[in-house]
Amino acid sequence: MQRRAFLAAAGAGVSAALAGCIGPSLSTSEYDIGMQSNAFVPEPAVEGNDVPTFEASVGDTVVWANTGSRNHTVTAYEDGVPEGADYWASGGFESEQAARDAWENSINGGGIVQPSETYEHTFEVAGDYYYVCIPHESAGMLGKVVVTE
Repeated sequence: MQRRAFLAAAGAGVSAALAGCIGPSLSTSEYDIGMQSNAFVPEPAVEGNDVPTFEASVGDTVVWANTGSRNHTVTAYEDGVPEGADYWASGGFESEQAARDAWENSINGGGIVQPSETYEHTFEVAGDYYYVCIPHESAGMLGKVVVTE
């Protein structure tokens, strides 16, 4: 019985010591949208939407932060960008296909936003913008930014 108590106490001590080493140390005031396991987590989220949604105004810069422990991307769907708006993606790719190819072939870092890193984009055109994390798309990691005048 003493061995179990010792192991339990030792395990708790190791967990406490490693707690600060696991995961990013970004404050929610440093970003607008977090990236966790298989989800974008806007702060605050707009309720009642089909995907996690964040509201911004024309000219606002939105910051995504990888608050999880897995690599992510922030990749606009080309057909999910309003007419007249520039295409955008982490890694600076000029098209959705270029971003997907880069991810598949590890070109230019594949647009990866590593844990504790951020990506930002300034929205210049009003409308709805749909985006995805390429490696976690099949798990439903989609998001939306609604930009108003």
